[in-house]
Amino acid sequence: MTPADYDYLRKFLKERSGLDLSPDKQYLVESRLLPLARKAGLAGIPDLVVKIRNGDGRLATDVVEAMTTNETFFFRDKIPFDHLRDSIVPGLIQARAARKSLRIWSAASSTGQEPYSIAMCLKEMGAALAGWRIEIVATDLSQEVLEKCKAGVYSQFEVQRGLPIQLLMKYFTQASDVWQLNADVRAMVQFRQLNLLQDFSHLGTFDVIFCRNVLIYFDQDTKAMIFERMAKGLEADGTLLLGAAESVVGITDAFRPVSDRRGLYQLNPARSGRPMGGLMPQPPKIAAAR
Repeated sequence: MTPADYDYLRKFLKERSGLDLSPDKQYLVESRLLPLARKAGLAGIPDLVVKIRNGDGRLATDVVEAMTTNETFFFRDKIPFDHLRDSIVPGLIQARAARKSLRIWSAASSTGQEPYSIAMCLKEMGAALAGWRIEIVATDLSQEVLEKCKAGVYSQFEVQRGLPIQLLMKYFTQASDVWQLNADVRAMVQFRQLNLLQDFSHLGTFDVIFCRNVLIYFDQDTKAMIFERMAKGLEADGTLLLGAAESVVGITDAFRPVSDRRGLYQLNPARSGRPMGGLMPQPPKIAAAR
């Protein structure tokens, strides 16, 4: 791959997906796109670039999907799901008592472990949400991974990553060497293809937005744009959850961190004109026996 080819691909990927590749990531592009080029019957990446330049839309989509990082696992980082169960949803149950409905968005849902973890978390709340209308919307750029999401079929390795054994036995059925998520949990999640660079106002407003471990691949201006749009799509007392290595600080003033809740953000009262949402207090910590 020539430097010119790499420069073209960097610009192409940033425009199409927001992926901001540094000059030293050529090895990553080669490792992911060379197999794709060969699968398409091409001699190498230079020929692939020529095909994209000439308007091969199917190949262009394949290139974007090949460069998308789909690393994920059930209950990833655990803490956000503890917050969801212990303070976010209990607070919303009080605030939404009249309408009895919740909308949660899992942005960049990858192969489905995050939205299904959310669904199982809500299922485990049992009677507290009885009679409520729960809508979980999961979106991703890649149609390929969305198809895997919808199927809800996971390998032994995938269910061993982060999924408690009691939830595996309760919500999955084993079929040979794979595990199928039960239909009632799958029915809680709607999957839609979405590019975060494009307008997503048609999704409506949400009480909770999970947008974890995806914005780290974008530049500052792109992150700021997405945060501004998410602020418009979040209820006044809603909550945004970011990845452990992500923050809004220095990028946007649309959100403010929630004190003592790592990874949680709510609308900035100075911008929205509304007080920050009412999260339930954290459960008391039990002192370790001495």
